[in-house]
Amino acid sequence: MFKYYGKYAPYLFLLPAGLVLLIFFFIPFFQTVYLSFFDYSSSIYHPALVGIDNYIKLFHSPVFYKVLWNTFLYLFVAVPILAIFPLFIAILINQKIRGVTLYKILIYLPVIVSIVVAAIAFKWLYADQGILNYLVTLFGMKPIGWLTDPNWALYSVIIVTIWKGIGYYMIIYLAALMSVPQELYEACDIDGANFLTKHLTVTIPHIMPTIALVTTISAISAMKVFAEIYVMTKGGPLNSSKTIVYYIYERAFENLDLGYASAMAVVLLVIVMAFSLINIFCFERNKYQL
Repeated sequence: MFKYYGKYAPYLFLLPAGLVLLIFFFIPFFQTVYLSFFDYSSSIYHPALVGIDNYIKLFHSPVFYKVLWNTFLYLFVAVPILAIFPLFIAILINQKIRGVTLYKILIYLPVIVSIVVAAIAFKWLYADQGILNYLVTLFGMKPIGWLTDPNWALYSVIIVTIWKGIGYYMIIYLAALMSVPQELYEACDIDGANFLTKHLTVTIPHIMPTIALVTTISAISAMKVFAEIYVMTKGGPLNSSKTIVYYIYERAFENLDLGYASAMAVVLLVIVMAFSLINIFCFERNKYQL
């Protein structure tokens, strides 16, 4: 039937994806921008039009800068580990070793565990009288407030995110490693290249688009982390583990300040888009040069 539509056939194939984007991205986005110009703090049913006051108030809020710093700290700690460590594991798993299927299953197992279940389990491990503090006291040290000390809370949550994501990104890297020509590895062996040199000169350049993909996905995931914080710390203590997505939830659904929360959501979208563009420029800029 497409022969009757001629040049319009490709657009018909794109139509379903376009409708999904329209319904689940563009309409909510413009609605969020619209809500950000209203003040719902006095009445949720009769909001007042305040223009850009929510944005001015946002950028004058010390709490906003605190949660923004926590979000960037989450990003800068979690993303390098999630981009590099799974690649290292994937390279090792890709070797000819016995029981490789078992290793893949064990490493991927955390991915299929619900994040809420994982957060509850780690919250139990992090408890003041939990297993981790028991192990700490065995070495003669004082118990650590993993989730109650402002210096430790955010990093304790980051560990959960890393533990949950390693297996997922490892599988992505394993798929990419299959596309690397084996002849190049054989040539490296003939030249006497060691294990590290072989992968630095052959593996990394060939899977650089996959590294860019993993970096982008993990960065976006780190910037919108919510479930771990909601279950484990509620953003505490003293806002030390509160990230921007959790703060949006708190202002929107606990304080019912939809305008202020919408302004933060718009700012978050701009930040995520900026990081995505930076990743593209750093890893795949050669593909977009004219």
